[in-house]
Amino acid sequence: MSGETAGTDWSVAAGLLLYLAVVLVVGIWASRRMKKLDDFVLAGRRLGPLATAISERASGESAWFLLGLPGAAYAAGFTSFWSVIGIAAGIFASWTLLALPLRKATGATGALTLPGYFETRFQDNTHILRGVATIIILVFYTVYVGAQFVGAGKILQATFGMDPAMGMVLGAGIVGFYTLMGGFLAVVWTDVVQGILMMCVAVILPVAGIVHLGGLNGFIAGVSQVDPDFLLMNAGQTGRAFFFGVMLGGLSWGFGYLGQPHLLTRYMAIRNPEHLRQGTAIAMTWVLIAYWGAAMIGLVGLGVLGTGLADAEMVMPLLAKALMPGWIAGLMIAGAIAAMMSTADSQLIVSVSAVVEDVYVQLFHPDASPRRLVVLSRAATIVIAGIALCLAFRNQDLIFNMVAYAWSGLGSSFGPPLLLSLRWKRVRRWGVLAGMLSGMASTIIWKNVAVLNDALDLKLASFLISLAMTVVVSLLIRKESADSSIPPARPSASHSPDPYSAG
Repeated sequence: MSGETAGTDWSVAAGLLLYLAVVLVVGIWASRRMKKLDDFVLAGRRLGPLATAISERASGESAWFLLGLPGAAYAAGFTSFWSVIGIAAGIFASWTLLALPLRKATGATGALTLPGYFETRFQDNTHILRGVATIIILVFYTVYVGAQFVGAGKILQATFGMDPAMGMVLGAGIVGFYTLMGGFLAVVWTDVVQGILMMCVAVILPVAGIVHLGGLNGFIAGVSQVDPDFLLMNAGQTGRAFFFGVMLGGLSWGFGYLGQPHLLTRYMAIRNPEHLRQGTAIAMTWVLIAYWGAAMIGLVGLGVLGTGLADAEMVMPLLAKALMPGWIAGLMIAGAIAAMMSTADSQLIVSVSAVVEDVYVQLFHPDASPRRLVVLSRAATIVIAGIALCLAFRNQDLIFNMVAYAWSGLGSSFGPPLLLSLRWKRVRRWGVLAGMLSGMASTIIWKNVAVLNDALDLKLASFLISLAMTVVVSLLIRKESADSSIPPARPSASHSPDPYSAG
């Protein structure tokens, strides 16, 4: 292809519009089942294992999945598979180490959010843990949601030649609409549709590309013509440059899965904690089927499209248009939009719950009526989506870079404190606070100091700093109670009893 944009192809548009219609119908359906904040934030804790697992995977794989990761593979070759390996390990660790104890703990207390869990777990009447956790969520999720809106602009530009700004506004409008209408229930069931679509795109598109190139031999020959090192997992590098720059940089993506609130809420919302074992199997099956394909899209794109793309992150939609009939290409491009929407909606829900549940309800109006809380949640959705959209306009950086920054900030701020609070009896409130603050601070510092980022990958460095601070400060605090039992929840109009809280 000679260019990266094209005029409107109505057959492509037909497939895309079909997908959007399904998403909007689900949002309207879910709005009729939402009666209180518990429904808006956690769907009343009534999700089954299939919905929990597929929606967790869909929301975990943002525009980065079908834009950022293929773009990285297009630009760097097989080294991108270190990220795939790290991600698969991180997903497995999250489901096996965090899911069950977090579901039981939050079910027992009625905590609807991660900040709420930290406060009840450590009986923090000062609300410091809740407040700091809420600030971290709002800081990094505005960047994260903004990255998804940037992704929408890029997709619509590559597909229809639409102005990126208009594409970002359209993406923000669609996500905001069904999120504020149906809350978490709408998010989950749209994510199930989107997760299945994303998996199909990640499998079908690279296979079609390899067939187009004449099979595996043709694929290997096409990549070799660009750069033979692209076929190597070390990209021709050895020693320290390979170990720290290539391998650890990729593997470190896995650490972030231990601290992403928009994924952790899935564990909190499942109906029966015992169903989490089935959810783990479903989630890992999705990973094994889909993730290899996302990276392969970029490599296949090298052979089919050549090296002339000004923006490597456009390889997926351009490859779909080059290989597929119009309406099928439209559905595949909808897969990239699904990746954006399935993450943005979940992050909006977490941000809204941080404002409404963790600030308004818990700190000011614990007896607010359910109807009022739903109205406030919808208003907060509009405001937060607007802020993220403004950020997207101001910083249209590579999606890969924006997501890496927000991913690192959330993963390091919450991952070590959460893991230790669930698995280590000696962890203390001040250790958790130190872990959260050091994770946030080290992410911001590492991002803005080039010499530090060159020395050690941002995601790994900030996680290790947070882990060390949580452990060291907890060990130094000897007088604080080590009681790891779960205290009673603070009464709230938003809390529904959990029949499995003792299970």
